[in-house]
Amino acid sequence: MPDLWISNGHCGLGSYRSDLLDTYWQWEQDLLSMLGHGRRSPLSLERRKDWLDNQLKNESQIRFTVYDLASATPVPAGVTVLDLDHTRQTAEYALLIAPKSRGKGLGRHATRLSVDYGFHVSGLHAISLRVLTPHVTARAIYRACGFREAGRLRSAGVWLGARCDEEVMDMVPADFVGPSMVSSYINSSPMQA
Repeated sequence: MPDLWISNGHCGLGSYRSDLLDTYWQWEQDLLSMLGHGRRSPLSLERRKDWLDNQLKNESQIRFTVYDLASATPVPAGVTVLDLDHTRQTAEYALLIAPKSRGKGLGRHATRLSVDYGFHVSGLHAISLRVLTPHVTARAIYRACGFREAGRLRSAGVWLGARCDEEVMDMVPADFVGPSMVSSYINSSPMQA
């Protein structure tokens, strides 16, 4: 059973795990994942292993494994990242949901939990992200979680071989769509009593 740092009954966030490297790599090679993240070529498992060694040492990123909590045993279902800018106390957010786990609402739950953690544990002042404008599903998830359009980078991306805009979205703590699971946990903690 993985250690979950934060959960809401549908989804949980736990540590980024080196024993799941092959699984993360398989998710990243999915065509929709590659397209949505702006990658134009697959990454070899060997290169991914080298990259992971560096990422696990990187204190400028908060990486979570997303777990589907629909069954008795939590199932790894994706990854979220808060790429920190310590000087500004902000972060850039990224989400990857495993192909077989899509369509269950996990992207929305994982995003809410990640920004909840970012604002209420890490004390971030703002969280931003970039999403290709044709990626309608991702844009809807982010809007439902409280992200707002902050601007557009014209022709900054490629979707199905055609140039497209990249939407820049951001969120400040006042935009957070609760409830806060961090606050619920802290307020119910025996230490508070």
